[in-house]
Amino acid sequence: MAPQTGVLVPLAAGQVLEVVDPCGEQVSDFYAVMQDDIAECFSAGRTVDYNNTLYPSTGHRLWSNRSSVMATIVADSVGIHDMTVTPCSQQTFDILYPEFDGAPHPSCFANLCGALEPVGVAPDHIGTTLNIFMDVWTSPDGELHIDPPPTQAGDVFAIRAEADLFVGLTACSAEKSNAGVCKPIDYRVR
Repeated sequence: MAPQTGVLVPLAAGQVLEVVDPCGEQVSDFYAVMQDDIAECFSAGRTVDYNNTLYPSTGHRLWSNRSSVMATIVADSVGIHDMTVTPCSQQTFDILYPEFDGAPHPSCFANLCGALEPVGVAPDHIGTTLNIFMDVWTSPDGELHIDPPPTQAGDVFAIRAEADLFVGLTACSAEKSNAGVCKPIDYRVR
């Protein structure tokens, strides 16, 4: 996947989606819906709650808004991922990054909208994503901090679909989340 783009990945139950950072220090936003009912979608909140961790990794499950298991994490060479911040949007750049001075900017939200629109997912239906490889942490006073992804070239995050899914996947568009430079993301289904 080229930098600052997104893709739709249909997954059948049992298939494995591997997300690979080919260059290092690159985030990938992940969002999924059930193929048989797109109103059932990935829930960051339930995933945090049911796994009892902010940092899902190998063996943890990804849960839906209806408390169904959507996928199981089967490989993770990094162990740092975020489920607290939403996918970057034009508004993200307008509000948080004044240096862009309101100029149009590629965004994960727009890329997810474009990827998932063909299967009927409306923009208002896309919620908080699993931000693969994104390093977000909280200081004692509650302030959020975003550090460069702790990945090296070739690091992998993989899920096994436990149901038939439509997955929206991005090569994150926010330079500050990717050590200043947006890079590609590789993926494969097996």
